[in-house]
Amino acid sequence: MDTGSRQENASKQESEAFGVYVHWPFCLSKCPYCDFNSHVRHAAIDEARFASAFAREIETTAARASGREVSSIFLGGGTPSLMQPATVGAVLDAIGKHWSVAGDVEVTLEANPTSVEATRFAGYRSAGVNRVSLGVQALDDASLKALGRLHSAREALDAVAIARRSFDRYSFDLIYARPDQTPAMWADELRLAIDEAAEHLSLYQLTIEEGTPFFGLYRAGKLKTPDEAVARALYDVTQETCDKLGLPAYEISNHARRGAECRHNLVYWRGEEYAGIGPGAHGRLDIDGIRHATATEKRPEAWLMRVETNGDGIVTDELLNSEERADEFLLMGLRLAEGIDPERYKALSGRPLDPKRIALLREEGAIIVDPTGRLRVTSSGFPVLDAVVADLAA
Repeated sequence: MDTGSRQENASKQESEAFGVYVHWPFCLSKCPYCDFNSHVRHAAIDEARFASAFAREIETTAARASGREVSSIFLGGGTPSLMQPATVGAVLDAIGKHWSVAGDVEVTLEANPTSVEATRFAGYRSAGVNRVSLGVQALDDASLKALGRLHSAREALDAVAIARRSFDRYSFDLIYARPDQTPAMWADELRLAIDEAAEHLSLYQLTIEEGTPFFGLYRAGKLKTPDEAVARALYDVTQETCDKLGLPAYEISNHARRGAECRHNLVYWRGEEYAGIGPGAHGRLDIDGIRHATATEKRPEAWLMRVETNGDGIVTDELLNSEERADEFLLMGLRLAEGIDPERYKALSGRPLDPKRIALLREEGAIIVDPTGRLRVTSSGFPVLDAVVADLAA
């Protein structure tokens, strides 16, 4: 790489955020809609062994991607709140040992209401966690039972109250477009959620993923989800209610008060660098000016052995060419309300977006180009976002 490229890369590392994602793959039970890399183990988990393996993979990854300052850390899963606070502390200490860490680093831990205890949350806070994200999913007991959740609505709200007392920043998830859900029911639930959420909500439409129990039920006609018209009405209620009550969407499924956006997830959507640590974790690293798309072994025990033998659990390390990187930037960036800078797309791909396609999509009301030149998807374009992205990328 020539000197100019090195300087550009150094400048990029100084100006852009850098995230570290750590995957804890274990859950108390497997939810019937979930296709994430999560596993149920009835025997006790050897947390000390996993903590050592996390530290080893962090060390190896930091050697490949040195000189970064970590701006966000996200402990996801699985159910990271099943970890002892000491395990979380060991992981965060390893990150701090091998990378520099920003003074205002955002450290998020995902938790399920069934595993929330005030004493454990105090331990996480002492370990360095400063934000939690709770997998509430619904605020009525019938829906929670249908979704295979182990907690009640009361337990969920109690967990939110513990999070509120323990952390300045917290969020929780809800799933909508559930069987038999009406827009009026969802509006009532959403108002209650916003009263409890304070600053951030993640609101996902239920999707039926192949390989899950819900997929089999759906194919057999035993699970009915709202039709397209009702699903669109539920989406519209989501946007209108959140806008009115001060939590507008900053990403297609995420809502926050101004300044309370999840900084770690913005790393993904803005196409910045992040390290993926743990079983089944994905990463995006720029090494010698080339974007690497990494993925680790999904099976927890196999990942452990691979890390202990090789120093990391990587099973895929793909070099993205300019077109692939630009397409990924487009796909992720257009999920954001802030949209994308077409000049960055041009710099990544080596060609500009087609002005004719932009003009047509503007005419259809799916996108706008704001006064600063940023290209943004409109409220009417977001429900057909996949089609908008495909049209622009063609």
